[in-house]
Amino acid sequence: MRFNRILLSTTLVVVALVVQVTVLARLQLPGAVPDLVLLTVLALALVYGHVSGALIGFGAGLLSDLAPPADHAAGRYALVLCVTGYLAGLAKPETGRLRSATGPMAVVVAAAIGSTLLYAGVGALVGDTAARHVGLTGLLFTAVVYDLVLAPFTVPLIMALARRAENDPLAETQKGGGAGTDVASGWLASGTGLRIGNQRGGLRIKAARSRAAKAGRIKGVKRL
Repeated sequence: MRFNRILLSTTLVVVALVVQVTVLARLQLPGAVPDLVLLTVLALALVYGHVSGALIGFGAGLLSDLAPPADHAAGRYALVLCVTGYLAGLAKPETGRLRSATGPMAVVVAAAIGSTLLYAGVGALVGDTAARHVGLTGLLFTAVVYDLVLAPFTVPLIMALARRAENDPLAETQKGGGAGTDVASGWLASGTGLRIGNQRGGLRIKAARSRAAKAGRIKGVKRL
């Protein structure tokens, strides 16, 4: 991983963890808790790919395991986020661009379900039956709902920041013309259906045609 990737990823994960522990964990919502750390790992994995996604997930999970008030064995959530980050990174488009919110939202749903099941499964192996007492079905439903509500406000922004850092001179040079396009641009514009690049091109063509028409009219007047 490049230095700018490590710096940005560490900063975003630490901020997400602080908000998670100090704000989201204290909302006392029924069922699960909105997982901002998970969404941060997903957004970075969708930009950086599966290898970086696994490394970022492991680091974020390990910090979550050690952050108070941790009530489980260290390394449990690190394993969950490592696997989740790796799988989410596999969903990164080859062109580096997502044209709609469908793909990321599907990744969020799958990650919310998969991480909850994996966390409960690892807990069952080590003798933690808390998920069984709370109700696994309720945890799955609330985890999906909370993460879906929080995702539109966090994932596109994190992806845009990651893409901007990737375009930094210290970042690895992208191969191919499509790889330099902002991954989050499709999600950010999907609400209105606008394509900013095409819109700019259309405006330029219209302006050129307008100038050509004015020039033609001026020449016609001079000839008369």
